[in-house]
Amino acid sequence: MFGFIASFKCVFNKKVKYLTLATLAASLVVFPVYAQSRLTRLVFIYPPLNLSLGIDSLELFANEGVVNNELAFYMNLAGVNEEQKEAFRQALLKKADLDPVEVSRFFNTPMGEELLTRVGKLFSIQGGRNGKYAMRGAMVQAAFDEKEGLTLLNFLRHLAVNMQFNLLEVFEAASLLERLGEGTNAIVAEMKTLSSQQAQLETVPDFSTLGDIRQPGGYGVAPSRQIRLFDESRQREFNLLLVQPQRWREGKTPVVILSHGLASRPEDFEQRAKQLASYGFVVALPQHPGSDFNQLQAMLQGFSREVFKVNEFIDRPLDVSYVIDELERRNSREFGGRLDLNNVGVMGHSFGGYNALAVAGASLNFATLEATCNQDIWGPNLSLLLQCRALELPRKDYNFRDERVTSALVINPVTSAVFGAEGLSSVTIPVMLGAGSSDPATPAAIEQLKAFVWINTDDKYFVLVEGQAHVNFSQLDGQMQAVLDSLPELKLPKQQILDTYGNALLVAFSQVHTAKNEQYRPFLSASYGNYISRQPNPMYLVRSEAEVPLSELFNSRRTSRLPAIYPRNFIPNND
Repeated sequence: MFGFIASFKCVFNKKVKYLTLATLAASLVVFPVYAQSRLTRLVFIYPPLNLSLGIDSLELFANEGVVNNELAFYMNLAGVNEEQKEAFRQALLKKADLDPVEVSRFFNTPMGEELLTRVGKLFSIQGGRNGKYAMRGAMVQAAFDEKEGLTLLNFLRHLAVNMQFNLLEVFEAASLLERLGEGTNAIVAEMKTLSSQQAQLETVPDFSTLGDIRQPGGYGVAPSRQIRLFDESRQREFNLLLVQPQRWREGKTPVVILSHGLASRPEDFEQRAKQLASYGFVVALPQHPGSDFNQLQAMLQGFSREVFKVNEFIDRPLDVSYVIDELERRNSREFGGRLDLNNVGVMGHSFGGYNALAVAGASLNFATLEATCNQDIWGPNLSLLLQCRALELPRKDYNFRDERVTSALVINPVTSAVFGAEGLSSVTIPVMLGAGSSDPATPAAIEQLKAFVWINTDDKYFVLVEGQAHVNFSQLDGQMQAVLDSLPELKLPKQQILDTYGNALLVAFSQVHTAKNEQYRPFLSASYGNYISRQPNPMYLVRSEAEVPLSELFNSRRTSRLPAIYPRNFIPNND
């Protein structure tokens, strides 16, 4: 297959060929079917050509490092060097330490099956039928193999039918991946330029003489407490983690609600809540049953067939409104009437970011969902596995806007398909959007930067952190950590640096837009972003004025500055 890719160098440059070698072409094998004496084959279709490669060649290469004549033909055509040969060999033999039962259960969920369906459009049963069931069976069988485990080579051995790579689609997917990378690099460069330009126009104090809002404030933090809530109208019971200051500030006490992401839990954000509480805020962190850590565990343990329940698109924003209602009921007897519940801030991460934008006024957009989710190739955007399930909801207008919510801070939110331009244009309150340049789940170039342009408010901010990759890697379980450890080329961000950014910006944004304290406005500046930015994960902060140049960057399809980074038929405009 290496030679086949080389034959089409007019379409793909050398970088793409190597990416394909390292990811997709590592699967170029033929494998034995144990119930039969013959060898099945894996075919590579690029009409009108039809090629294949034998597993015996790959097994000889993987086990002994010997390149026979058949494999040498492809490698010579592709110009594969010794370093690339060794990387390919290691890719064939690298074991993924995953629980085979959990692998089976995940790929039997709607989300797991949709992932396989998408891959199955590229890697199908010979003749063109989607290969998802063959892949699922082979993956599970390989994972159960006590001797070798789940390796790429062992996975391919367990495929029970002839399979084919549909190279037109494979090349298109690879092209989208490369264009996303190029687009992200262009946006990082633009954000760096814009933050520098905005900083030059700002009149700001000497930040070294001001208090360091990356550190805890002076109000102290009381012991956190759990409250069990029951919304009778929905028959929904869930926990609320409440974090409050040790002593009260003068006047009204501002309130922030913090919504966790998919398969997460309130406790994962408790330290961030304590930082805010130390500045005099009450922070409420609701559990979202049906899309939290417990739901994930129920799936992995065989008690559920869903990673999350589709009704969470409705229940999550309603949870936020119910928490505000509950705090209003408790305000007098538990908080002495101190809580300001007419100016509530909402923070959300990932699916929680969807949640915060929904109560801020963003509306579900089924037309955009249909246009995006029905495409043959989605491109490199894993969040569509979540967003596209919203198509299972009853088709009607959903209005989750809660007028008591007056600001929203969202980190790595999902936005592009579930809201789109029309849905996000209804958001008119202050918003801060946070994104990472290395986020595979909600790519910044697709999910957040365009949302910054679409959101219809003059008081908005965009924060981009180089190397941020969606999750807090310090909170991963042992099995996921083992998977990351098996990827030696993966460079993880410095979580301590990310935490300082999060502490500072959450305090600054909440003080200005929830507590209405203008003294903290200087911290919401490009200058302050540059001041606290640290290598190897620099941060760039821009304000509303960046909307025009970022919009031009996104719509510059006529130039080479930023390639099209959206799937075909989904390059939105601002008309």
